[in-house]
Amino acid sequence: MPSTAELQQWQPQLTELLEQLCELEQSVRILSSLSWPQSVRQRFLAADGRQLPQVEYDRFDAPKILSGLADLRQQAQRVFGSDNEIGAWLQRLLDSVEHGARLLGSIGSHDFLRHSNALFGTPERTLSDGKTTVLALAENFSGILEGLDKLPLNFTEQPIDAGHLAAQIEKAVQKKFAAAAPVVELVDELSAKALAGSTRIRIRRDARFTSKDVAQLIHHEAYIHVATKLNGKAQQQLPILGRSHAGTTATQEGLAVFAEFITGSMELDRLRRLTDRVMAIQMAIDGADFIQVYEYFLERSGGRREQSFENTRRVFRGGVLTGGAPFTKDIVYLEGLLRVHNFLRTTVSLGRSDLLHLLFCGKLDIEDIGVIAGLAAAGICQPPRYLPPWMEDLGFLLSYLAYSSFLNTVDMSRLREHYRQLAQDAPICQLQSD
Repeated sequence: MPSTAELQQWQPQLTELLEQLCELEQSVRILSSLSWPQSVRQRFLAADGRQLPQVEYDRFDAPKILSGLADLRQQAQRVFGSDNEIGAWLQRLLDSVEHGARLLGSIGSHDFLRHSNALFGTPERTLSDGKTTVLALAENFSGILEGLDKLPLNFTEQPIDAGHLAAQIEKAVQKKFAAAAPVVELVDELSAKALAGSTRIRIRRDARFTSKDVAQLIHHEAYIHVATKLNGKAQQQLPILGRSHAGTTATQEGLAVFAEFITGSMELDRLRRLTDRVMAIQMAIDGADFIQVYEYFLERSGGRREQSFENTRRVFRGGVLTGGAPFTKDIVYLEGLLRVHNFLRTTVSLGRSDLLHLLFCGKLDIEDIGVIAGLAAAGICQPPRYLPPWMEDLGFLLSYLAYSSFLNTVDMSRLREHYRQLAQDAPICQLQSD
């Protein structure tokens, strides 16, 4: 890592280059470019799910962006080189924006999968342990969840309408962010049930929610996505930390899903949806078309047509509706969760709890932590102003991570076999409460 003196000397040139990169990245709006109008869903469901959707996208001028990125690459190489952490970080940032531009330039073609893979990976990509895949992780979760179906865990709730949800979220963001709180809006057209940015949180007016959805959206969207966006926008010397480019997606979504777990707002149906999306992406890669994947979600959701359409849309947006080239972003929720959890417990086991707050300095990737730490030590990266509640009081988090880290050192195979046999031999019982 360059010395503090070198970093401080480089700071004006680094900031200028990052500002130029932000200008280019601003045009690479992946999710909004791939969104579908509600009319597509309405026509599909009106046809009883038997006709492939008809979707049109705006043309994206990829060559213009790629030319600008090539100029920035030369500038970064000339000023910072590539044999140090800062130069390598800049090249990763440029790669992320370039892959995003190429993705948007290949919408509707089979090249779309290649660029999606470069950004987000595929279900069969090997994780950092060198052997486990995201697909294997999803299949493991799926098997466990199917086993839980035998237990009396189901309960019914009165659905919550979008207006009630909006009021709850508005109360939470006003308390957390005060004058910087995003506006909470009800909208008629939205690709998802809810979407969050630093200035507004949009909720689809006709969507319905549960009480778990309320907590999940507050901890996931507001306390992670909004907080890291606001913290990043305050990084005047490192403006890229305020940009949600695709290279940050796995860490940001992994952190948000971890927040759902650590706050108790994750529930089985939500985990099942995240798992099923990974399996559906692999189905599409293997050639399943939109209708076949929709029928898969329909069976998995117990016949919920709108939810099944929305899950299928997430897989096929921008890709090939007849199969073979889906949008693979949704593998990052499980992969990112694994990466974030392992990072957190490893840093705690090393006595480096100082690194935990760095995750919230803006929109960044875990792999950038070393660079961000150096920039923070040089006074170039500022500490985060907004933290989720579970990070403000570290007592519980550090205790949990210390225990989780200890379990990693224990050979659990014999204990697991003992308890597996114990559980298999025990008869299934139905407990009745008074």
